[in-house]
Amino acid sequence: MSMPITTGSFSKALWPGVNAWYGEAYNEYPVEFDKIFEKETSTRNYEEDVLVTSFGYAIQKPEGSGISYDTQRQGFITRYTHIVYGLGFIITREMFEDDLYDVAAKKRAKGLAFSMRQTKEIVGANVYNRAFNASYLGGDGVSLINSAHPNVVGGTWSNTLAVPSDLSEAALEQAIVQISVFQNDRGLIISAIPESLIVPWNLEFEAHRILHSTQRVGGDLNDLNALRDMGKFPKGIIMNHFFTDPDAWFIRTNVPDGMKYFERREDEFSEDNDFDTENAKFKATGRYSFGWSDPRGLFGSAGA
Repeated sequence: MSMPITTGSFSKALWPGVNAWYGEAYNEYPVEFDKIFEKETSTRNYEEDVLVTSFGYAIQKPEGSGISYDTQRQGFITRYTHIVYGLGFIITREMFEDDLYDVAAKKRAKGLAFSMRQTKEIVGANVYNRAFNASYLGGDGVSLINSAHPNVVGGTWSNTLAVPSDLSEAALEQAIVQISVFQNDRGLIISAIPESLIVPWNLEFEAHRILHSTQRVGGDLNDLNALRDMGKFPKGIIMNHFFTDPDAWFIRTNVPDGMKYFERREDEFSEDNDFDTENAKFKATGRYSFGWSDPRGLFGSAGA
């Protein structure tokens, strides 16, 4: 258990003359995790998404013969188990009483909110940071971005490039071509289209040049920038400060039940006093889960 914040922890807060307390009250970026996940709420211990196989192609019926019948069944199961995240601090009554600047209570509470917010950003971003990691598997038994996602009925499909590539015009065009022929579990082509390009902060400028130049990037001809001209990314570029791989990039598609965030309990802040010590206790907790169900909701490349 961490030690309480005492008068010895903030001795300067007991004396006049301090002009400013710095190091904790910084500006924050706007919330980022809600742009790379679809938010849902939950009232249960966990939530499960279950794949349902579709019917296959229709079969030619010769004259006078019987109709062919198909079947459906459940497939891969993805479970979202909600985890509680929390943090707190303790202040002695003496520190609370003698603090001339309110630095030990109000400013610490602000810092606690900042820590809770940063934690949620990191937990969400880690789903993307681990997208190529074979130690973090989805309901189908492979990583989020994989060249061999299995189908329930057999065979595999890919949501990555055949050769990992850095972000470029050519790589994005190839990714869009692959997305456009995504199939469901029975091999029927679905209407999958790219919606947003998701990049780490390192690639923000390069992504902007690729998508927003009127002509092709890096060329001396007058060719149109087809990605921009055709409006291939209607939701634009989403940059995330919590991605750890400077080369990895992703494309969110319109496929539903892809990247999901469940909020079981929103962040709660509370305080109480200990009867014996008279210490004041402050805490914050939240309960949520991040993950994915249908990996067709995302396409990615780890970079060259």
